[in-house]
Amino acid sequence: MNATDRTPADLLRSALAADPARPLVTFYDDATGERVELSVATFANWVAKTANLLQGDLAAAPGDRLALLLPAHWQTAVWLLACSSAGVVADVGGDPADADLVVSGPDTLEEARACGGERVALALRPLGGRFPQPPAGFADYAVEVPGQGDRFAPYAPVDPDGPALRVDGTELTAAEVADRARADAKALGIGPGARLLSGLAYDTWEGLSSGLFAPLASGGSVVLCRHLGRLSEAGLAQRAESERVTNTAVRQAP
Repeated sequence: MNATDRTPADLLRSALAADPARPLVTFYDDATGERVELSVATFANWVAKTANLLQGDLAAAPGDRLALLLPAHWQTAVWLLACSSAGVVADVGGDPADADLVVSGPDTLEEARACGGERVALALRPLGGRFPQPPAGFADYAVEVPGQGDRFAPYAPVDPDGPALRVDGTELTAAEVADRARADAKALGIGPGARLLSGLAYDTWEGLSSGLFAPLASGGSVVLCRHLGRLSEAGLAQRAESERVTNTAVRQAP
């Protein structure tokens, strides 16, 4: 990837220019049997639509804080890059009461109601499905995002040295996220074409890096597995073979 990329959004733009058709995120949920594969182009399209929703309908501005109450999931990865694109700080697992807006999964809706700003809910159903009944006080992401534009341009340039991500008590700038991602990719031994399997939660930097940022920074891809602990050893070996996994240095999480 381009060594001059200074933000996660820059990393995605470089990946899109290099090979838009290659896989970027292959997601499994071993509690439901769901499998979703997103190419760089498809992922970038979801990011653009989500960033337009964030900047437009939700009126989020650079420096605003978004409490991201979502598990390791392909849609969470989309939100992380959308926040980077718009200059919004993604506070993973952050306190909604201290946030300007909140994005919640179905299991954290009550907690998310503490946010006094805009609230978005994701059903996390297969194929990005909507809630059967939208939760009161929340915009249903699956309803709102399809009509958004396929291209995104921020109202103001994103500052690489501004805050971009907070996770597990550590706050990072956009440039620090990109630099750490490149360093982690080198440490993990992943490069262009590599396939890294990660079963880590998204509640630590290690989980975020292995499950998204390091593969993105290196020209590789991630096989992101939720509820991996439900898979047998034989099943894991079969998945690694079928998905052409090249790196399994990441420990498994439940």
